[in-house]
Amino acid sequence: MSASAQPNSDSPPAEGAAGAATLAKASAENFPVAPFFLPAAWRDDLMTVYGFARLVDDAGDGDLADPAGTAALLGVPAPPAAPAPAAGPGAGPHRPGPQETAFRLALLDGLERDLDRVFETALAPSSAAEAPRHPLMRPLVPLVDRHGLTPEPFRRLIQANRVDQTTDRYPRYDDLLEYCTLSADPVGRLVLAIAGVSTPERVAMSDAVCTALQIVEHLQDVAEDLARGRIYLPAEDLERFGVTEEDLAAPSASPAVRRLISFQVDRARTLLDRGAPLVGTVRGRLRLLLAGFTAGGHAALAAVEDAGYDVLAQQAKPDKRRLAAKAAAIFAKGR
Repeated sequence: MSASAQPNSDSPPAEGAAGAATLAKASAENFPVAPFFLPAAWRDDLMTVYGFARLVDDAGDGDLADPAGTAALLGVPAPPAAPAPAAGPGAGPHRPGPQETAFRLALLDGLERDLDRVFETALAPSSAAEAPRHPLMRPLVPLVDRHGLTPEPFRRLIQANRVDQTTDRYPRYDDLLEYCTLSADPVGRLVLAIAGVSTPERVAMSDAVCTALQIVEHLQDVAEDLARGRIYLPAEDLERFGVTEEDLAAPSASPAVRRLISFQVDRARTLLDRGAPLVGTVRGRLRLLLAGFTAGGHAALAAVEDAGYDVLAQQAKPDKRRLAAKAAAIFAKGR
């Protein structure tokens, strides 16, 4: 990535290291976050959005590299002492206690206040507005200014992580879709806005793709999410396929779990197909980027299928060659 996508060079070393650790997670995503074929300015912009989204997710999941340092930076009270981890088989999922939940919510509030500083600085650069404090928030200022971005998609990503602190089960599929309007759809909307091609029709197709990608990620992370005390598979579907929460905690998937996951794979693929025509509405490198996003979802679904829908034994990861081939096909057909 280019220098402008890196943490601010004026930041203390600890801040820069924490920001770099957050950005480094881009390599683990199902699709390239800022692929090489994009102009450098686009790559910087996409990495800036990714840095914000990853920072917020890490704060909400308790995965920050330096939670105490981040808290101090944002003016948030120090984190509680870490509890002793549960040990031994049958210890059950780790659910954060009230103090840890309160700390995560305070961090998210602190990040939203820093987001306010971003927009105050971007809208009135010559005023006495306080600059954003976190090194991954500071690059948002020129991004917002260049593209005329609004706070809403950024606030939605923060709100999604607030929901994660209070909601760990989803009774119906519609409830999950509503959550995805906060956790996934804003990212696609930001990409369209940065590219200057946002229209209501494109936004609707982008939302379908982004929701599908979020569901795909939930399928890959069933075991990991359960370890955090969360289940993103709708309760109505668990009941339909005769799957219990104990079944999801098993070391490998039962036939009933596999049928449930197969059903969710078909559902996600339908959403991807609904949004895929978005690719054909744009040209050039943006078309290739959107084809890559969509292909990443298809490749991840194929990996789940190749694993026999057993998402409990190991995390299904997409094959990069399959992803590239699918992206080329989507690019050529425009869907």
